[in-house]
Amino acid sequence: MLNRRRFLTIAAAAAAWPAAGRAGGMHVASGVALGAKVTLRLSHPDAPAIAARAMAEIDRLEDIFSLYRPGSALGRLNAKGALADPPFELLECLTTAGAVHRASDGAFDPTVQPLWLARASAVGAGVPLDPAAHEAALRLVRWQEVRLDPARLTLGKGMALTLNGIAQGYIADRVAAFLSAEGLTDVLIDTGEFVAIGGQPDGADWPVALAQGGRVGLRSRALATSAPLGMTFGGDGQTAHILDPKSGLPVPALWRGVSIAAPSAALADALSTAGCLMKVKDQITALCHHFPEAELVSAIPV
Repeated sequence: MLNRRRFLTIAAAAAAWPAAGRAGGMHVASGVALGAKVTLRLSHPDAPAIAARAMAEIDRLEDIFSLYRPGSALGRLNAKGALADPPFELLECLTTAGAVHRASDGAFDPTVQPLWLARASAVGAGVPLDPAAHEAALRLVRWQEVRLDPARLTLGKGMALTLNGIAQGYIADRVAAFLSAEGLTDVLIDTGEFVAIGGQPDGADWPVALAQGGRVGLRSRALATSAPLGMTFGGDGQTAHILDPKSGLPVPALWRGVSIAAPSAALADALSTAGCLMKVKDQITALCHHFPEAELVSAIPV
């Protein structure tokens, strides 16, 4: 799970739609979403066909959230600074992002994308990030200038969004809604974030291993983990992939991983990302308290 957040300058992984099989009487289907492996575990007489439809739904959502697919809704928003008649899914995801931004005092901020691009460009060229370029990109981190409206999304001049810290969770939520509408009651969805619909068919909780060690049981709930050193700039193993929106610098690697459970994977995803900027567990717990039923599951110091 530590590797689920990708260095945003690499090419998106090629789609590998579903390679399906059975494990212990359960149908297992796998594919790719936003460059991360997706696994669906479900038990149903029509499981292969249902899983194929779920993978098609993920493909549709990629056309909304991908930074790499030509013509994606997010790509068009970033390119033009505005998007008329935005997809409902993009609006809903950004609404959750805004709620976590406010609750975290700005620790979670999708407008860090220009900083990502500036740092990635410097790393790719093998040079330090120019201080002037850093400051110019940092001035574009302004969530307050994101305007959410069902008729039109707008960004401030020069701004761009990355939903790397929430979209995988949101896609897991949408797949869960899709499978629930299909009548399934015992499913585990793994997009890098987990959503459990019910428990295992035998009645047990779904066992989920935490990236920082340990295991938790999951039932009718979502779980997300973020780890600052799960992916690093330039692959140096030291420069965290999560940026501090206030300084524009990679966050200090204080945590091996922060795992948060919540009613939705999008919320858990965003909270776990913001939690990596908190210095003590009490701050992460206080952040979770802003949202009903969200809770810190594990935060292990480095």
